[in-house]
Amino acid sequence: MSSVVVVDAGGANLGSVCYALERLGVQPRVVTDAAGLEGAGRVILPGVGAAPEGMRRLHAQGLVEPLRALQAPLLGICLGMQLLYERSEEGEVECLGLLQGVVHRLPAAPGIRVPHMGWNALRAMRPSALLDGVADGASAYFVHSYAAPVTADTVAASDHGSLFTAVVQHGRLCGAQFHPERSAATGAHILRNFLEMDF
Repeated sequence: MSSVVVVDAGGANLGSVCYALERLGVQPRVVTDAAGLEGAGRVILPGVGAAPEGMRRLHAQGLVEPLRALQAPLLGICLGMQLLYERSEEGEVECLGLLQGVVHRLPAAPGIRVPHMGWNALRAMRPSALLDGVADGASAYFVHSYAAPVTADTVAASDHGSLFTAVVQHGRLCGAQFHPERSAATGAHILRNFLEMDF
């Protein structure tokens, strides 16, 4: 399996993502700058928190342009997935612009709490090797207040007041809005699929 790099962008889920990869037999390399991306076979961008702070940290580390130019397959997790899009309404911040769409706040509604925290079902929207071994309706663990819209790139959606993208893929660009490292077998399947997919 090719080398796996995890970007340390200050997210509290960094350690748990690395541990989830180790459970799959992978020893990831944690990087904090552009030089660390060189030679990577797979790159994972985890993140927790607010989009403005996430982008500020990537700019400070000199990672924005290298991530935009990256040729290796890239998986964004939680905030890391949101940062792949053009812009986030959270702080009206410009993101990496690798995927089309604007990340928006989840709508509040009677019986619908924001932030969205807990297990929710994945609804398959189109075929993708990312979902190999994952049953339609399988549950994953979410913690977020903002989400990406459903587009042609959406692999799986979830419903919390409205449909949003839960899994995305556009060529070598992938993302999971939920936390695969906290989503038991469903999350492990998706991580393994990303590591083993032909792009």
